[in-house]
Amino acid sequence: MGVILGLCSALVWGSGDFCGGRAATRHDPFQVLGLAAVAGMVVLGTAALGVGEAVPPGSALLWAAAAGVSGALGIVALYRGLAVGRSATVAPLAAVVAATCPVLYEVAIEGLPRPIQLGGFLLALGGIWLVSQSASHAPASRAGVRLGLLAGLGFGGFLIFIAQTPHGSVFVPLLIARAMMLATAVVVLGTRRTALLPTRPAPIAFLAGVLDSGGNVLYVLAQQHVRLDIAAVLSSLYPVATVVLARVILHERVSGSQWVGAAVCLSAIVLITA
Repeated sequence: MGVILGLCSALVWGSGDFCGGRAATRHDPFQVLGLAAVAGMVVLGTAALGVGEAVPPGSALLWAAAAGVSGALGIVALYRGLAVGRSATVAPLAAVVAATCPVLYEVAIEGLPRPIQLGGFLLALGGIWLVSQSASHAPASRAGVRLGLLAGLGFGGFLIFIAQTPHGSVFVPLLIARAMMLATAVVVLGTRRTALLPTRPAPIAFLAGVLDSGGNVLYVLAQQHVRLDIAAVLSSLYPVATVVLARVILHERVSGSQWVGAAVCLSAIVLITA
C-alpha cells in the first residue's frame, strides 16, 4: 500500500507541477504560489472537517510549520535559481537533492535498506536528474547552482519534517504547512510591491494547488506504511509525470536523455519494490 501511495503521490505531484508551470507562464510565480496555497488550504481544511480529524499535539504543529517554511524557502530558491542560473542544472539539482535528503536521514535513523533497494535509490536519483533536464543552453552560474542546492534542501526538509507528524494526523499538519507557504508568498509579493492577486483569472493555479495538496496527502500516507526513504524516493519521481503531460498535452519535445531517464526511473521502481 505504501508503494502504491508513493507512486500515486508522484503522479499527482507531477500533474500539479505541470499546472503550476503553465500558470507561471501567464502570472507572477509567487501570485501562483499564493493562489495554489489558498486552494490547498480550502481542500485540506474541508477534508479535516469532513473526517473529523483532531488537532494534533503542539509538537506536531511545530513540525508542520517547519515543513511549510522549509518548502516555501525551497520554492523561493528554485524560482530565483531558475531566474539567474541555467535551468538545465538548477531544476535537476533541486530534484535530486530533495530526494537524497530523506534517504540520508532514514539511513542515519533506521540504518541502510536492503542492497537491492539501495541500488534502486541510486538508479532513481540518476533517472530524476535526466528527466528533469531542460533544453536550456544558457550558461550555468555559481549562484544558480547554490540556489538549486538550497531549493533541494528546502524540499528535502519538507519531506522529512512533515513525516514527523504522528500517524493519524494528515490534513491538519498539511494545512499548517500550506498556511506557512501562503505567508511566504504574501511576504515576497509585499517586498516586491506586487499585487497579491493577478489581474486576470488563474483557475489553473487553483488546480495546481489542489493537485499539490493531494500529492502531499498521498506522500504522508505512504510514509506511514513504508520506510521514509522509500516513500520519499517514489514520490520524488514526479518529474516523469510532468514531462509526460507536457509531451501529451503541449506536444513539447522530449529529449533522448529524458526518455532514458524515464526508463531508468521505471527500472528503479522495480528494484525499490522488490
